[in-house]
Amino acid sequence: MPRPPHRTARRPLRKVLVALLAALVPLLAATLLTAPAASAAPRAALTQITNFGQNPSNLQMYLYVPNNVARKPAVVVAVHYCTGSGPAMYSGTEYASLADRYGFIVVYPSVTRSSKCFDVASPQALRRGGGSDPVGIKSMVDWTVRTYNADTSRIFATGISSGAMMTNVLLGDYPDVFAAGAAFAGVPFACFATTNGSEWNSECAGGRIIRTPQAWGDLVRGAYPGYNGPRPRMQLWHGTQDDVLRYPNFGEEIKQWTNVRGVGQTPSSTDSPQNGWTRTRYGGTGDRAPVEAISMQGVGHNVYAWGMGQRVLTFFGITGQ
Repeated sequence: MPRPPHRTARRPLRKVLVALLAALVPLLAATLLTAPAASAAPRAALTQITNFGQNPSNLQMYLYVPNNVARKPAVVVAVHYCTGSGPAMYSGTEYASLADRYGFIVVYPSVTRSSKCFDVASPQALRRGGGSDPVGIKSMVDWTVRTYNADTSRIFATGISSGAMMTNVLLGDYPDVFAAGAAFAGVPFACFATTNGSEWNSECAGGRIIRTPQAWGDLVRGAYPGYNGPRPRMQLWHGTQDDVLRYPNFGEEIKQWTNVRGVGQTPSSTDSPQNGWTRTRYGGTGDRAPVEAISMQGVGHNVYAWGMGQRVLTFFGITGQ
């Protein structure tokens, strides 16, 4: 008697299933073995660097180098606020996690004076190589470039409050070092200038120092007499309800950096990337305009929020590399 036809068809199907399982088992085993190892890779640690070079005001240097650091990495100097520190800036912003993603290095300067504010007021701080904090930060950058073969065309600075003021100062003192900056709740370069040793300038903080674009620009140009090379791009952030460094400083910063960059005072574009924000761009309309300014309606002095670091990197051009 002939066998039922369905039994004859089942044998090839069974052979196919056995063959498929035989092929899948090694792949599944490999996946299970390798996945835990990849997820367990330790994250890089924040490291303090000593003896990094000339340091007249005894700053401390903290450095974050991601495990996947680029072959010729960009460098971001992240400058803390008054009462802050390099480690506080490391833990309170997302630049280290962004460095893990994009392979750049983060330098975190840290003040040791009692106020924990950066010197943005003394005559020494407001000229190239004059002394005080900017010289120490420049030494940190130089050390990082030498040690990690960093890309000297991609050195950037960003900061919050006192760190934002220092960002303005660094770009004024060292236009040949920094390609761009991003200042959160700061004041123009030299607005805080004092000659009596005071770290605080109430007239500037209160938004009562008003100058022409040319006058503001001349202060920046005077920090490095004779320099005729390219000037850094600048991104500015300010809250309209800032009660520490009043909102008029935002407009004065725009005057200053548009003049320094040689672009007009009329925005090339205006938009609202987020509810309550007004973004104006000067001298260009793209993500890397010469000057970009973001006004935040109803926001006070604590203008920085998690997530803004990505916008900073977009302006710097790091995310496009």
